[in-house]
Amino acid sequence: MKAKKFIIKKHFEGLPKKSDLELVEEELPPLQDGDVLYEAIFLSVDPYMRLVATRLPLGSTMIGSQVAKVIESKHPAYKVGDNVVAELGWRSRTVVNPDDVSSPYGGKAKPHVLPNFGDIPLSTALGVLGMPGNTAWFGLTKLCEPKSGETLVVTGAAGAVGSLVGQIGKILGLKVIGFAGTDEKVKILKEELNFDHAFNYKTCDVTESLKIAAPHGVDIYFDNVGGTISSIIMTSMNTFGRVAVCGSISAYNADPKNLPLAPLMQPTIIFKQLKIEGFIVTRWLNIWMEGIHKNLEFMKQGKLKVKETILKGFEQMDDAFIGLFLGENIGKAVIEV
Repeated sequence: MKAKKFIIKKHFEGLPKKSDLELVEEELPPLQDGDVLYEAIFLSVDPYMRLVATRLPLGSTMIGSQVAKVIESKHPAYKVGDNVVAELGWRSRTVVNPDDVSSPYGGKAKPHVLPNFGDIPLSTALGVLGMPGNTAWFGLTKLCEPKSGETLVVTGAAGAVGSLVGQIGKILGLKVIGFAGTDEKVKILKEELNFDHAFNYKTCDVTESLKIAAPHGVDIYFDNVGGTISSIIMTSMNTFGRVAVCGSISAYNADPKNLPLAPLMQPTIIFKQLKIEGFIVTRWLNIWMEGIHKNLEFMKQGKLKVKETILKGFEQMDDAFIGLFLGENIGKAVIEV
């Protein structure tokens, strides 16, 4: 049986290019005892892949998670017809012993069988009911300890994580301010996702916008982008403000030998006594289902809306990935095979 996969042909320099990846075919081996044949249904593209892929040898399969169906199984924990979420990379089909699947962050990442989602799309297992949803839930609730009535600012607010952070913040009684990169995204944040305020950071004065939207200061900042805008927001924070550092997509494509500079922040951090903590969501693997159950509950209550940008066709993986860094996605970017 043949399968398709994307391999890393050249390490990314600047904005990822189609020529950095190569679509190839391979012949899959017959199943051995313990092996499972998975067929991809939905695949994920995420900004973190840009960083992790640079550490992999050329010729490696591009990393990433997928929702896949079990087509054939010689493993007792997986039966034909099961749907799983698995770290199988950019592959259309995979033969592997699930006990040997690795996480891009290190260690093992055994595929987990999904429950019956009913009317909820399977693609959400890569978004609100998966890693991005848990990133939003745990990053906001565990690190920032939000209290009703506080003010939250989210950058990358129309992305897979940011769009959920803002909505969860509203559910928890926060005043929510979002920054995004287009007027269309700003409109969606305000009119569909219930943000109190939203601004296009490319066309607004961030300092003045915060004076209007948060006249009493900012208590919590969920940082998805890094860069100068993050320095400005932290300058506008209240004493004992909390910052969850989730990403720095503004600099992911920068030359590592000539990284962009941001204003000096130590005096602000010291005198405002800010708590700033970076995180990777896998630290909460031991309570992983807590986030999924909470977000599912919010969805069923109609409080949490799902935004997805879906491209159809396995061959669109590289285009969808590049589109992340051009701001083309609203919510979670997913490829449907």
